[in-house]
Amino acid sequence: MSNRKTLDEKILAAREEVKQKEARVKLLLQQQKRQANKDRNHRLCMRGGKVEKLLPELARLTEEQFETFVKKCLLSSYTKGVLAELAPPDPADGAVGGDDAAQSAGNAATQASATAACTETPAQKPPAAAHSPGANGNGKTAQAAKVAS
Repeated sequence: MSNRKTLDEKILAAREEVKQKEARVKLLLQQQKRQANKDRNHRLCMRGGKVEKLLPELARLTEEQFETFVKKCLLSSYTKGVLAELAPPDPADGAVGGDDAAQSAGNAATQASATAACTETPAQKPPAAAHSPGANGNGKTAQAAKVAS
């Protein structure tokens, strides 16, 4: 009978070990979720700060005005096109991946061209005929000559 009792004790010990392992897994999952929330919060704060740095006027908007601004600006077809160029395809969507280094180089080139496209919209480019730069290329030579004389 002592052998039987030993087996019962082993079973109880194994069940207790399983409970401890399950508790450990639960704790680790909670830590993982907390870390994901911290990472998301940090990312949102950093990106929001960058947006406000570029457009300080946004700080004066109400929540409703800001939401309208975001919807009008970020949901445009132009913005969606730029995002499609910058965002790598999600492997979960069934996209076939290639060489990681080549993809990184391609993404960097795409990001640079998209950044240039964002900073030079057609509304910001002056018409060719209206722009007549001075000798130094910035159009201030004629003004500097007037001040000097």
